[in-house]
Amino acid sequence: MEELREPVQEQPPNPKDDGVPPHLIRYLYFGHFLSRWGTRVWEFSVGLYMISIWPDSLLFAAIYGAVESASTALFGPLVGHWVDRFTYIKVLRLWLVTQNLASIIAGGTVMALLVYSDLSRTNFHAFIMLVILTNVAGAVGVTSTLAGTILVERDWVVVISESHSNPEILTKMNSVLRRIDLFCKLCAPVLTGFIISFVSLKASALTLALWNTTTIWLEYWLFMSVYNGIPALGESSQRKISMPSRSDVSTDGQETSTLLSHDKNNLEPAEVSWIQRVTEMVSRIPYVAAWRVYLQQDVVLPGVALSLLFFTVLSFGTLMTATLEWEGIPAYVIGIARGISAAIGIAATIVYPIVQSHILELRTGLWSIWSQWTFLLLCVGSIWISNSNLSAYMLMAGVAASRLGLWMFDLAVIQQMQDRVPESDRCVVGGVQNSLQSIMDLMGYVMGIIISNPQAGGNSGKVNPNPTKVTKPYSAFNLSEIEK
Repeated sequence: MEELREPVQEQPPNPKDDGVPPHLIRYLYFGHFLSRWGTRVWEFSVGLYMISIWPDSLLFAAIYGAVESASTALFGPLVGHWVDRFTYIKVLRLWLVTQNLASIIAGGTVMALLVYSDLSRTNFHAFIMLVILTNVAGAVGVTSTLAGTILVERDWVVVISESHSNPEILTKMNSVLRRIDLFCKLCAPVLTGFIISFVSLKASALTLALWNTTTIWLEYWLFMSVYNGIPALGESSQRKISMPSRSDVSTDGQETSTLLSHDKNNLEPAEVSWIQRVTEMVSRIPYVAAWRVYLQQDVVLPGVALSLLFFTVLSFGTLMTATLEWEGIPAYVIGIARGISAAIGIAATIVYPIVQSHILELRTGLWSIWSQWTFLLLCVGSIWISNSNLSAYMLMAGVAASRLGLWMFDLAVIQQMQDRVPESDRCVVGGVQNSLQSIMDLMGYVMGIIISNPQAGGNSGKVNPNPTKVTKPYSAFNLSEIEK
């Protein structure tokens, strides 16, 4: 038996023997592209829709952004727990159906609001109902998109890499998926901006609805082909639902009993019983359990530092897009600027490995956050420029250039999380991290609601705390602590 096994152990791995056919990897990439393209188109367009529906005010744009961020903040941990507990097939089906259906509904309601532009005066109740439906559909869409992101980027990629003989396949797949997302962030706004500028807003809304209607079937076929063609995914799906994670109730109950036992002798029996019942009831809530798992991770401090960068209005999000539109900047120019911003982000994914190989991860993260802060000084300077067009272009230039440092810092933190989060906690931690980032993002939209007049945009920039000022020393401390 030893003689039979020895040649097998010494035989070098053959790339042709890999359990992952190359065409299935391409299917995964293409399915991810279809999903991210629709998301990025809507992300860019919704601010323009809202400022057109309710001119001369950022109120509707800010409310929509707040609803989207609040839904992720509230349901992010639950989505991560749900993805961790359900089979891949169930998550895949619910993700694609809810995401595309929500996009179709949102596109239809926006189309109705644009066609009947005087609806706010003729039938205000119907107008408000359509606006509410648009916000609800957007909230459902963003939470379902989060489920798909966790499924593909946090789970499937790792499982697929483990069944591949090339040890560098995980790094390669992570890099390709990130570039696909940034490519969509680059090209989708440019194409949509041209449609809006040279055709109409109605045409862009109709195009988005048709896109989601037609691509859902192709996306499902692509992802199902990947799932059926890679046995490791099916095995992992069955294994994860049968294995308890640290967020399960049984573990929480044991921790709760241990904590209560220390004070049991100092309390009356009735009081102990009441406290124990309440504590056990709270610990059974998946939301609480997910946050507990996140806070127990070694990378919690870098995660918090990364989330602080989301507390800003200095990004090509809904509020800034709507403000630039109000300033008279053409939609295609905004789209091009956003595309340039994404191109700089793609460059960051290329520069990061080079810089990291020379000055290590800690110094790369520190250099990145200082780089972002330096470029954002252009945005601060634009407040005092009297020429509105020059001020707007200066603002866009500063935001776009700062993406180099932002994405490199993001990669530094994400690499820490990938290396140190256990496999059993991966989905839960991913959901909570997105929730925390959305909480910070929500605070920016709350500021937009409070200061909804576009003429106050300069004042908003003055009172808005620059997140990099908080994050620079905090991030340095976090990364240095982990390096120890």
